[in-house]
Amino acid sequence: MLSRGAAASGRALRGAGRAGGQPLARGLRASPRSRSAMPSWVIDRYGRNDVLRFTRDMVFPIIHFPNEVIIKVHAASLNPIDLSMRISCFAGGYGATALNMKRDPLKLKSMDTEFPLTLGRDVSGVIMECGLGVSYFKPGDEVWAAIPPWKQGTLSEFVVASGNEVSFKPKRLSHTEAASLPYVGLTAWSAVNQVGGLNQSNCSGKRVLILGASGGVGTFAIQLVKAWGAHVTAVCSHDASTLMKKLGADDVIDYKSGNLEEQLKILPLFDFILDNVGGSTEKWALDLLKKWSGATYVTLVTPFLINMDKLGVADGMLQTGVTVGSKTVKHLFKGVHYRWAFFTPSGPSLDEIAELVDSGKIQPVIDQVFSFSEVPKAFLKLEGGHARGKTVIDVISKK
Repeated sequence: MLSRGAAASGRALRGAGRAGGQPLARGLRASPRSRSAMPSWVIDRYGRNDVLRFTRDMVFPIIHFPNEVIIKVHAASLNPIDLSMRISCFAGGYGATALNMKRDPLKLKSMDTEFPLTLGRDVSGVIMECGLGVSYFKPGDEVWAAIPPWKQGTLSEFVVASGNEVSFKPKRLSHTEAASLPYVGLTAWSAVNQVGGLNQSNCSGKRVLILGASGGVGTFAIQLVKAWGAHVTAVCSHDASTLMKKLGADDVIDYKSGNLEEQLKILPLFDFILDNVGGSTEKWALDLLKKWSGATYVTLVTPFLINMDKLGVADGMLQTGVTVGSKTVKHLFKGVHYRWAFFTPSGPSLDEIAELVDSGKIQPVIDQVFSFSEVPKAFLKLEGGHARGKTVIDVISKK
């Protein structure tokens, strides 16, 4: 096993065969091959909370590609996308058109359905089996990952992931703590670093505004840019202000205490805005950026999946391209950058996040932990909103 100190060179080995030797074989003890089923929470149709069904007969995951691993799930957590995917926003469910295309792009499957579907994106657990091309991990390694929404999720005893999506779990966190971070962490990382262009070397002293700061992505983003030396203004409700200060926010603005736009206009202009809210905020938020200085507005609230659900793949992609293109050009002429960002699965990014966690610069923010038998209660908690942190599922709990 490669040490964390060798992570930079080790990332190049993800999904590749072992150089100069025999590939890592799948040992019989790596996975209970005699098993054909496992416990899981699934949905057989889109709808309200009562569509969640517990089964002990979910098909046991199989490694189909040499770069895949099977993870025994110790803990998982819920994200708003799980709620959106469960609810039938349109005839096929939120994002069903795009996700089904990703699941089976060549229409090779005999059954034209995604059901039974397991939700849950975050996982912290232990490697049970490795594909023949995986040399970066071995059975017994403690890992964490965020599974893309087009794959079967983590509310199961076991889950399959690509080796490129997996990273060694931070040493200082338990599985329950670690499971709260991958999806929100990678979403924030995508917005701030990959799309927004901020990093450890250029972020110091920059003024950053985070709209919707008390959610999972917001609480992570505050800690990330503070670790890189930014000045952070967090927008949330008053009851979350103490948490925002604890996480490092320099200024906290209560959006309920008056006109938010007017409250922010009296502050110095910003270098970077992360928008987790969308809606009407986009109409005025870009006016808060420093003009002609490289300042950037990044929103995580985009119509991409909804466009494809409404209009189909071709027309939905065309409409999305026209929308983002016109907005980008419009704001570029005003001296600011307009960008969309999305969750991006990435083991190498999780490697960097794990280093920040183990150095004490990022901590998990957990609202409540539920046992595996309480998954429907966990969804109701998420659906109720206004949580101050993540909703986590302790999958191996005997409760």
